Amino acid sequence: MTHKSRSRHGPFTTTTTNPAMAKRRVNIESDDEGAPNPSPASKRARTEDNSDVEVEQNTHSQRNKGKGKARAGAEDKDSSDEEDQEMEEPTDNINDEQFEEKFQEMIEKAVDAKRNVVGGIAEHGIIESIEMHQFMCHRFLSFQFGPQINFIIGHNGSGKSAVLSAITIALGGKSTSTGRGSGLKSFIREGQPASEVTITLKNQGEEAYKPHEYGKSIQITRRFTKEGNSTWKIKGTKSKNTISTKKEELSAICDHMNIQVDNPMNVLTQDAARQFLSASAPVDKYKFFLRGTQLSQLATEYETCLENITNTTNILKNKKDAIPDLKQALREAGAKYQEAAQAMKQQEKAKALKIELAWAHVKVKEKELQKKAEDLEKAKRQLEKIEASIATAQEDLEKAGDDVRTHEDELSAVGNIDDLVERRNALKEEIRARRDKIMKCNSDLKNINTSTTGLNKSIAELERNIAAETERMAKDTQDKREAFARKQAQAQSKVTELENTLKENAHRKSEIKERIDSSKQAGEEKQRELEQLKQNISSIENDISQLKRSENNKYAAYGPGMAQAIARIAQTKWYGDVPLGPLGLHVKIRDPDAWADLLAQQLSGQLTAFAVTDARDRETVKKILESCNLRGNQIIIYEKDMFDYSDGEPDRDILTVLRAMEIENPFVERILINQRGIERLMLARSRKDGEGVLRRVGGGNAWTQDLFNVRRFPEGGGSTNPLSRPARSQMLRNEDTATRQKYLEDERSKLESLYGPLNQEVQRLRTSFLAAKQEEGQLATNDRKVHSLFGRAKQEVQALNQEANEDTPVNIQGLEEAKTESEQEKDDLLKQFAEISRTKEELSQTNNALVQQENDLKLQINNFHQREHDIRARVEEAVAVRIKAQGAVRHYESKAAEANRQIEAAEGALGATTEEFKTPPPKIGPRVETNKKPEDIERQMNNVKNALHEREKRQGATVDEIVKEVNTARERLERAQKDYKSMVHLNKILKQSLLVRLSRWQEFRRHIALRCKMVFRYNLSQRGYYGNILFNHSEQTLTLKVQTDDQLATQDGSKEKDPRSLSGGEKSFSTICLLLSLWESIGCPLRCLDEFDVFMDAVNRRISMKMMIDTANQSDKKQYILITPQDMNNIRIGPTDRAFLLWAS
Repeated sequence: MTHKSRSRHGPFTTTTTNPAMAKRRVNIESDDEGAPNPSPASKRARTEDNSDVEVEQNTHSQRNKGKGKARAGAEDKDSSDEEDQEMEEPTDNINDEQFEEKFQEMIEKAVDAKRNVVGGIAEHGIIESIEMHQFMCHRFLSFQFGPQINFIIGHNGSGKSAVLSAITIALGGKSTSTGRGSGLKSFIREGQPASEVTITLKNQGEEAYKPHEYGKSIQITRRFTKEGNSTWKIKGTKSKNTISTKKEELSAICDHMNIQVDNPMNVLTQDAARQFLSASAPVDKYKFFLRGTQLSQLATEYETCLENITNTTNILKNKKDAIPDLKQALREAGAKYQEAAQAMKQQEKAKALKIELAWAHVKVKEKELQKKAEDLEKAKRQLEKIEASIATAQEDLEKAGDDVRTHEDELSAVGNIDDLVERRNALKEEIRARRDKIMKCNSDLKNINTSTTGLNKSIAELERNIAAETERMAKDTQDKREAFARKQAQAQSKVTELENTLKENAHRKSEIKERIDSSKQAGEEKQRELEQLKQNISSIENDISQLKRSENNKYAAYGPGMAQAIARIAQTKWYGDVPLGPLGLHVKIRDPDAWADLLAQQLSGQLTAFAVTDARDRETVKKILESCNLRGNQIIIYEKDMFDYSDGEPDRDILTVLRAMEIENPFVERILINQRGIERLMLARSRKDGEGVLRRVGGGNAWTQDLFNVRRFPEGGGSTNPLSRPARSQMLRNEDTATRQKYLEDERSKLESLYGPLNQEVQRLRTSFLAAKQEEGQLATNDRKVHSLFGRAKQEVQALNQEANEDTPVNIQGLEEAKTESEQEKDDLLKQFAEISRTKEELSQTNNALVQQENDLKLQINNFHQREHDIRARVEEAVAVRIKAQGAVRHYESKAAEANRQIEAAEGALGATTEEFKTPPPKIGPRVETNKKPEDIERQMNNVKNALHEREKRQGATVDEIVKEVNTARERLERAQKDYKSMVHLNKILKQSLLVRLSRWQEFRRHIALRCKMVFRYNLSQRGYYGNILFNHSEQTLTLKVQTDDQLATQDGSKEKDPRSLSGGEKSFSTICLLLSLWESIGCPLRCLDEFDVFMDAVNRRISMKMMIDTANQSDKKQYILITPQDMNNIRIGPTDRAFLLWAS
């Protein structure tokens, strides 16, 4: 269990770890007869600070010249200082009262918070079942334990305690710790040869022990016989086979699951608890406390560590005494070495010259060999390129052949249009017949017009006769007729006036309608121009804003994320060369005003492209561009081949795209040549000039400044297509930011100067349109009034004419009848005219439809001819490509033959030189780079050897022997000093580590003691008692004080009394309170207690039982096995609890 608490008096965090709760290595102590008793230090508790001390050894050895004695003295002084440092006991900076005052509140909160939490069920380390065969008084007994609380109930003599003894024995505990026997033989049922105990441990969750081998449960079986033999069998649920029979495996399982069966705090009998409470001295109680919490085991291990450190210090003193003798031996060898130093220098020089001479000879030959190998590799690389070019040319040839066959098949599949021609001829005949009928209708209409003219003349003559007769008769009633005539004239005048008004209104209507349409059309057109002007101004303002944002970004023309993409490309590792791109960065235009925008539009795909030399880099470049929101950029794979392209260029006076550019990178230049053929793509000022240039060079493509793409074929024919007007581009203009911004601002000023007048014109047209619409409405109102007056006037004229006809004489009436007949005949002719006109119109409409059909057929025939012409053009073009590919294949094949001849010659020369290197050279030492000639080195080496020979004669010993002696003495001294220094340093670190661990051990002990006090007080308060646990860590005593409810009436009103004076029930209750307080400080998942309530009265037993059940329910991942002889009917058993009843046999 780990308790973390923060001090309120400072920024430090105190971590207290209960070593008994941590996973530790458990040593299974054997009860086999004759087995030696192990050392108490064999059981090791692991805490949170259980990492081994790492010792960094710096054993850097250095040869000392001149300052060796001073450095050696300093090293001796440091070693002495480290060695003489004595072990200091950790001092307590705070007494128990201060410690309790400091941490009491924090621990109280932690304990109180835990009481309200329901503990979880353990996933490993608890007992699922137990079986006993011929064990103690039981022939066979088995239990299936619950995961939390288990009660074993039975009268005295029923064998309850045998269950705890079986648990201890099966899990490797000592038989003496059970209090039931001195050896394993005493646990065998009387009259039986052997006994066997099987325990099944739960093994689930993330911390399960080897779940792939054992599964969800581990079954441990221990069998022992009267002869003293004892064996284990460890199995799992995954297999019925025995996995292990070794005690070490059981030790590992108990260590992993933190099971401590020999800990008296985990399996406690009533006699042991009562003895601890009433009979033990304070010193014995303190030892019991240390042993139960395993603090004593840590103290024993620390004492062992201190003893080892002391022994190491004594060994280091002996090692230190041997160092002066080694130093003296080194000084004596050094004196000899100084005498032979000059000779050694001469010898080293001779060796160096010998090695240099050998490598000088090697270098001469290597240069020769390298030169020939380079020539061979160069020829092979050239051949590989030529072979690749041959393969490419052959592929192009095959593709061109496939294209020719495809286009020829397409031409054959076109078929003919004979049926269309026949249908067109039939339509022409039908159109001609209908045109004849229309001409006949025109003739009939002309005859009707002639007849109508004659009738008009007859009607006019009859009107003159009627007028004369009327005048003659008017003399009789002149006055009456004059009045009637004036009335008629007035009515007719009024009709004529209104009719003229209607005609004038109709004319004005037409004028106003024309004005409205004109104003509307002009206004809409000007409004579109105004909107387009607004968009242009907004676009320029956006360009200016973007230009300001990317003022220092030369990549802005290639996209907003291009700068980021180029930076990432520069930081990335590549299989091939660093990718080139965008390619437009390496291109400048000689005449940007004439060609920059056009070429930026036509070559945009290549100018924004990237190029890589290794195909594996293509995907990486694509991902970088997409991550920077750059999509659609081409990624070209190119080979660094400086091929000659001059053969494909036209005469020097002809402008091509290549000649219009300045390309700083030769590989970019060749990439554009391969991709778009810019060396043979012409540029011209006009369409006419482009056609002239293409005729001169015999065909090709040309882009013109007046925006045409002109194409001419070598065999004749061609096409001319318009190009879209390019926008102003920054990619090839190479303008600085200030120039581009000034241009945009000037363009904006021009557009803004046009905006005002254009807006005024739009407003004027809108005003004119509204005025015309208003005038049209007023005229419509007036026209309706005039129409009404005109109708009434005509009615008045008709009435007057009818009155005049009634007074007309008979002869006038005859003339009128003749006139009426003529007018009737005229009306018949007009009806015929209308019928013939209708027939003519029908014929015209039908004929127009036929003409449209004929035109459609004509268009289909023309399209067929155009398609046939296009296919033939493609066939001719594919044939030209095939011819060119055939020429390329022949060209590269001739180059390959020449390259093979060069390779054969280079291989012969290289083979001759390589033969000289086949004999393995002698070992001559590491390579020496030299520029001297071999003969100069040999002459210098002979001089040195002669001088060295003369010196050896004078000294009587070789230089090698003296050097060997010095090196041996130095190595011995350095090794001894290094070992001594590292051991001293390690011993010092171990001392410091032990001091830290002792200090934490003391603090840990205080935390456990304080927690025990608080939990003990709380448990006593459940009964209304008061008590305390007094720890004296310096004297190593533990005193227990308890006050009962009758305390004030006895013992002179003292608050506390000694446990020995307590009654049986009070002792048992106090034992339970003490045990529960100590259980808070141990980590074993098992809690076993034997006959805890045997001397309790009903009240104490009820409170104790409730307290234990509450504690068990609040404990996280713990299992309780409680043995009692009392009745448990008044206890409520939970879903995770079990109760077992035993009867005496």
